[in-house]
Amino acid sequence: MKNNICIVGLGYVGLPLAIEFAKFFEVLGFDENINRINQLKKNKDINNQISRNVLSNSNIKFTSNEQEIKKFNIFIVTVPTPVNSDRSPNLYKLKKATSTIAKYLKRRDLIIYESTVYPGLTEEILIPIISNKSKLKLNKDFYVGYSPERISPGDKKNISEIKKVVSGSNKTTSKFIHKLYKKIIKAGVYLAPNIKTAESCKILENIQRDVNISLMNEVSMIFNKLNIDTFEVLKAANTKWNFLNFTPGLVGGHCISVDPYYMKYKAEKVGFKTRVISSGRNINENMVKNVCSRILKSKNFKKNKFFKNIGIMGLTFKENCSDCRNSQVLKIIDFFLKKNFQVEVLDPIANYSELDEKYKSLIVKKFKSKKDCLILAVPHKQFLNLKDSHFHQKLKKNAVIFDVKKKLMIKQKKNYQILSL
Repeated sequence: MKNNICIVGLGYVGLPLAIEFAKFFEVLGFDENINRINQLKKNKDINNQISRNVLSNSNIKFTSNEQEIKKFNIFIVTVPTPVNSDRSPNLYKLKKATSTIAKYLKRRDLIIYESTVYPGLTEEILIPIISNKSKLKLNKDFYVGYSPERISPGDKKNISEIKKVVSGSNKTTSKFIHKLYKKIIKAGVYLAPNIKTAESCKILENIQRDVNISLMNEVSMIFNKLNIDTFEVLKAANTKWNFLNFTPGLVGGHCISVDPYYMKYKAEKVGFKTRVISSGRNINENMVKNVCSRILKSKNFKKNKFFKNIGIMGLTFKENCSDCRNSQVLKIIDFFLKKNFQVEVLDPIANYSELDEKYKSLIVKKFKSKKDCLILAVPHKQFLNLKDSHFHQKLKKNAVIFDVKKKLMIKQKKNYQILSL
């Protein structure tokens, strides 16, 4: 039988994957979000990952009708796996996607998961759902694989250039999945010994980044109290050959700020209390308080009793990316709104379609008044290319500028007080 592929979930992970597989296979892109499907049918990707030209030249069929998945025999699940308000794993979309596929599963079909999960979740939760719904048996009637996604939203690198890890529910399945992904991955495909190993490597990759950034955030707070420029320290330290080049910052997004909670949850289920992972998360979650409190303690704030206008540049979770999920900038906005400051937000590339109205109402195409404080929260290229004159027009003479990652190159300071992490 000829293999064909159904990609379930057409976000930052699923759409690029569908584009690549469609070069070799018949591909169906399925997403329950009707608006998303209608946009893609018009060759529009609001995530700004895939160009209109690439979409128009692809032969992918897009649908939100689950009945259409019936004729496909390979399913790749790329739905998001966020956390709940109590930081526990939110598996609603993953379970729903699994149940939908199971309804139409046929003998010899294969399901591959790319959504990030904690170690063991595929075998402990997802496979039982498939078996119960379909009445089929694993490795006899159907097969399962896991291949952790390695998409970095905003990074224009093609997924074919990113090495892939794959695994399967038995040796035959593993070899098949390895061969399948080698069709589209030029950088190489690594075959993990089992599904749990593949699940674990993904979550470890992001925990490592989270912990390393938390270290930089912690030392930046110490250096600031000692009146030492953190970024100058990093320049000096980076002259050593084995120094790891991490910088302080606001850690948001759908991976680094989420995955550690999945590991913490699983660790606690087996009676282990995480220390380093939890500590790193705690530091990174509280960096917004550090930014905001330093603004309120700044000398220019203290000497200006009419200090009330805040301009925020950047709303997404990182630079040159449209993704606003778990952006720490939202917390900065909340902080100043609660203290009755006037806030305006500027972000020319953000996809804010799913944001609450209270945030949408603050977004402007250009600042309407001169600001007492400017926060460069996200250093998009568009912002870094602005000239001094632009800032002089938008800022009051003794304004506070909080340049989170110290990226601005303002030459004429005009009595601005410039802060950074």
